[in-house]
Amino acid sequence: MKPTIPPEPPAHAPRTLASRRALLKAGSLVLLLSRQQIARGATILAVRIWPAPEYSRVTLESDGPLKARQFFVSTPPRLAVDIEGIDLSPALRELVAKVRRDDPNIAGIRVGQNAPGVVRLVVDLKQAARPQVFSLPPVAAYGNRLVFDLYPEVPVDPLETLIAERLQASPGSAATSAPGAAPPESTQALSATPHADKAADPLGELIARAGGTREAAAPGARLDVPDTPTAAPDPLSGKRPAAPANPSAPALALGRKTDRLIIVALDPGHGGEDPGATGPQGTHEKDVVLKVAHLLRERINATTVGGNPMRAYMTRDADFFVPLGMRVQKAQRVQADLFVSIHADAFTNPDARGASVFALSQGGASSSAARWLANKENQADLVGGLNVSAQDQHVRRALIDMSTTAQINDSLKLGSVLLGEIGHLGKLHKGSVEQAGFAVLKAPDIPSVLVETAFISNPEEENRLRSSAYQEQLADALMRGITRYFAKNPPLARSRSV
Repeated sequence: MKPTIPPEPPAHAPRTLASRRALLKAGSLVLLLSRQQIARGATILAVRIWPAPEYSRVTLESDGPLKARQFFVSTPPRLAVDIEGIDLSPALRELVAKVRRDDPNIAGIRVGQNAPGVVRLVVDLKQAARPQVFSLPPVAAYGNRLVFDLYPEVPVDPLETLIAERLQASPGSAATSAPGAAPPESTQALSATPHADKAADPLGELIARAGGTREAAAPGARLDVPDTPTAAPDPLSGKRPAAPANPSAPALALGRKTDRLIIVALDPGHGGEDPGATGPQGTHEKDVVLKVAHLLRERINATTVGGNPMRAYMTRDADFFVPLGMRVQKAQRVQADLFVSIHADAFTNPDARGASVFALSQGGASSSAARWLANKENQADLVGGLNVSAQDQHVRRALIDMSTTAQINDSLKLGSVLLGEIGHLGKLHKGSVEQAGFAVLKAPDIPSVLVETAFISNPEEENRLRSSAYQEQLADALMRGITRYFAKNPPLARSRSV
């Protein structure tokens, strides 16, 4: 027998006292809620800006997907983005004050309520740009992200910093050995034969053009957006890349001296949206490894090998994100002789400790730990936020394992000497160079290693990584290893004599 369902009371039936009180309570709650609390769209959780010479990134993090429509105006250059389903909030207003005066690309940001439920965000640019707007799903500690990547229309050439340093250096300035460099007997003369075809020398070509300077475009005029105060705070502390070469520098030094420029690509792991591992005290891997890389750059730039000056090229020299494939591509663009990626390991067990050095493997990983670490490091693009639809063919191809047996053998030699030097500072996690499929080590023509300096998840080793003295010791050890490697393995001859 079917249960009897009581009939609905007629519309004109009097309400009970309890139902009336419930209605009054609900109505009072609606009146107490603000417009944003009952908004139909997502809520902005955080806003961030990551300035860098290569590109500037603006990130809006929210608790739900954001629907956006963008358009770019070239004269004056500015990007406008209409975000639907939200109202202007204090978090969005924070973007205005987050723009740094030394941002190479962004002149200012304005936000306004363009229409009910539609916020317009306008990014005024300092120069012509190629903007990319894309969304990222939740990953790691992040919620949904709406990302604006603002690339200069004229890309920054990765050789320009090296040119500026080379032209500004005096003839004898590179002859000083860096602290921790190998003794003179280990730096035997290394020969390299310059290529006769100057047109095939990208460094020489850029030096020949270095007399000209580019002028930044004037900041753009305002779009149809309500004015917002744009007073920016003083620039945050931190070194910026070297200024462009002075056009009045002596005759480009081409006829003054010919030597073999030895380039070491330094790759501080993670950066920007991707903090890497985090220690118990909140120390971010991206910050520690960047400091170590800066110290190592100073030592490399003050060292010669067999009379040939060395120069360090950093895939990132500030706190911004660089995709894994782009790191490989940048090292290839400057024709680097070595590639050293610097990291700080982490594990679920805080007792794990010790430094490690890894090279690429064409087959399987040398251990389950190496395989686990490679998988973790290869996920950096997911956390850092890569616009997959905008990846060009070259970047995608760089992620394919094209490395040769010779490259891997040279990488193992480099890793061995680096591991030996780091071992003098403390415990090694494993006494031999391990191998796994690290995406960042896949340059087919550059000996490449990944150095895990310590376990940042270990409280004792986190304290050491935070120590300026230990960072100096790490840089010294890596410098000694690099010098020892070149003493026994002369760099390949390349057509970039200076």
